Amino acid sequence: MTERNIVAIDLGASSGRVMLATWQAESRGLTLKEIHRFVNRLTPVDGHDTWDLETLEREILHGLVAIDSAGIRIDSIGIDTWGVDYVLLDSEGQRVGLPYAYRDHRTDGVMAQVINQLGRENLYRKTGIQFLPFNTLYQLKALADQQPELIPQVEHLLLIPDYLHYRLTGSLNHEYTNASTTQLLNLETGDWDQELLEYLGIPRSWFTKPSQPGHQLGHWTSPSGQKVPVISVATHDTGSAVIAAPLKASGCVYLSSGTWSLMGIESPQPFNDARAMAANVTNEGGINGTYRVLKNIMGLWLLQRVCQELQITDLPALILEAAELPAFTYLVNPNDDRFINPMSMVDEIRKACHEHQQPVPQSQAELARCIFDSLAMFYRQVVLELEDLQGKPVRRLNIVGGGCQNEFLNQLCADVCDLTVFAGPVEASTLGNLGCQLMALNEVSDVKSYRSVLADNFPLCCYLPNKPSDFAQHWRRFQALSHSHEEFLL
Repeated sequence: MTERNIVAIDLGASSGRVMLATWQAESRGLTLKEIHRFVNRLTPVDGHDTWDLETLEREILHGLVAIDSAGIRIDSIGIDTWGVDYVLLDSEGQRVGLPYAYRDHRTDGVMAQVINQLGRENLYRKTGIQFLPFNTLYQLKALADQQPELIPQVEHLLLIPDYLHYRLTGSLNHEYTNASTTQLLNLETGDWDQELLEYLGIPRSWFTKPSQPGHQLGHWTSPSGQKVPVISVATHDTGSAVIAAPLKASGCVYLSSGTWSLMGIESPQPFNDARAMAANVTNEGGINGTYRVLKNIMGLWLLQRVCQELQITDLPALILEAAELPAFTYLVNPNDDRFINPMSMVDEIRKACHEHQQPVPQSQAELARCIFDSLAMFYRQVVLELEDLQGKPVRRLNIVGGGCQNEFLNQLCADVCDLTVFAGPVEASTLGNLGCQLMALNEVSDVKSYRSVLADNFPLCCYLPNKPSDFAQHWRRFQALSHSHEEFLL
């Protein structure tokens, strides 16, 4: 029986994992084993929020060496991470400046400046990318304005997963699905937009032409002497997660749920007209000529920060307690910029409720209930926006990623969105990463075939909707909150 051992390295904004998959070609069986899991967090340096890339690289190598030490022959390796963040390199391949995290405050106010100078319609028509204050476009504008002395020292710019692949292989690459998150790619050409680079004062030579996932970048040489192929996967974790989403037919919406919630559709064409811009949806690159037409939603970051601040360690108990509270008592717009990286998430949620003349959540459970209800409401709003863009109804919601383990939130999504919800797989980004590698190794023909493999190996949970009888009044309250924020953005 032909067997493949494939390593997927999946890094999120709060954790990372090195996963070993075993693929049985004849039975089309796929199993996962967690080799190493580690924490990832914002690291303060000189008053800025940064990523500790040395530690991340050390943790990745720890997992890879553990597999090698066990005598396992590795067929390939691939890495996916979060989007938009980058590393600057000099001519010797050494880092220039700090590896800033997207939640760093150096970009505060920069997006409004760029929009004022270049025009919202012009930017959206060019790139089709959602206006978010931490997009790479605004990070590089902050660099040009605040640290212009660094620019002459730079030879290359690599996004985080491309940098980690470079550290394994020595090869420079700009993988398309992640490059599309930068708001620097031209939607029509799929290449870096020259006008935007000239506006920033950034030379085109910093970048290679964006490449599609699914090819070999080079080799990692293990301590035992294995020369392991390193594959360029869909290096944006959402791009990988969507590959693993069980999108069987039209009318399916995916929700990749974790630190961020990424909610959207898989589409053969982008949507960058006035309606799409008004909804502030993004058109990120997928594989096989598809687009991820989606919206970035702040997600479980709010809950993670509350748990951190209040030192909550028993999350299942908190969810059970929150589920017993009355629904929709407290509502906030989870996508308000105030929640990107506040000094205190607890205080910011309470302030938002107070400012909108609502009851103010005090207990841990009340704060959690506020977050869950608000997220579910926002998910409903995005479903309606996607229906309007497509001109056809959404019939099913597929929740993937770590957040799909929250059964209460899954049922709440079904109820509020009035949709049948399917939850799973949990390790969606890892599985999408593996799918790209299996396709590159000619073990699986395409995404449709791979999704069939996942359906056979990773069963889903189903939640049927039961909309609350008093839902309409709460929905009107939430619309008032969210629309005021969208009007501010526009």
